[in-house]
Amino acid sequence: MEVVGGRWTMLIIRELFSGPKRYTDFMDRLPGIGTNMLAARLKELENDKVIVKAKLPPPAASTVYELTEFGHMLDPVITNLAKFGLHFLNPPRPRDQYRPSWVVLGLQASFRPEEAKGVDEAYEFRVDGETFHVVVENQKVRAALGPAYKPDIIITAKKREMAMLAEGKEIPRKSWDSGNISVTGSQAALDRCHKIFGLPGSPKVSGK
Repeated sequence: MEVVGGRWTMLIIRELFSGPKRYTDFMDRLPGIGTNMLAARLKELENDKVIVKAKLPPPAASTVYELTEFGHMLDPVITNLAKFGLHFLNPPRPRDQYRPSWVVLGLQASFRPEEAKGVDEAYEFRVDGETFHVVVENQKVRAALGPAYKPDIIITAKKREMAMLAEGKEIPRKSWDSGNISVTGSQAALDRCHKIFGLPGSPKVSGK
């Protein structure tokens, strides 16, 4: 707890759970954190070998922070905190800070490996301008920001509908009819996705 229990520390680690981040990404995703506090926490985590600086290749050529192999030992901690947090999650209100990509944690937390036996598929999510995906392979799940390579389904949604989906709440029919949420791809893959992540209902792929 002396290493990870400081204010903002676990939130920084949470952001790195879904992939490398630039300094500006932290400032954008952690409203309320001061620049001095962020710099101090990043330095502490570097000194403790939890994170490391890396350089993205051109054309980005940006300096990013990422979890080390040692830092990834916290993965199950983050996942279990996400499972705990799902019980308190409600659809975001207008004044709430909310990032659609935080749903990555919710999906990994609700993963059911027993339902994923023999499944090798990728599911892409596009939520209010942000794209992320999960890959299911060999009864394991891997999630990351950005588009999937040859996704079996693509779910496009507004953040409210995506939050409801991640919480396991039934999405109203009017949300599907209005286009606030839609799905393209394989109907069979969609059905498997719903079972694997314990999502409510089993809507039809758009146009089917």
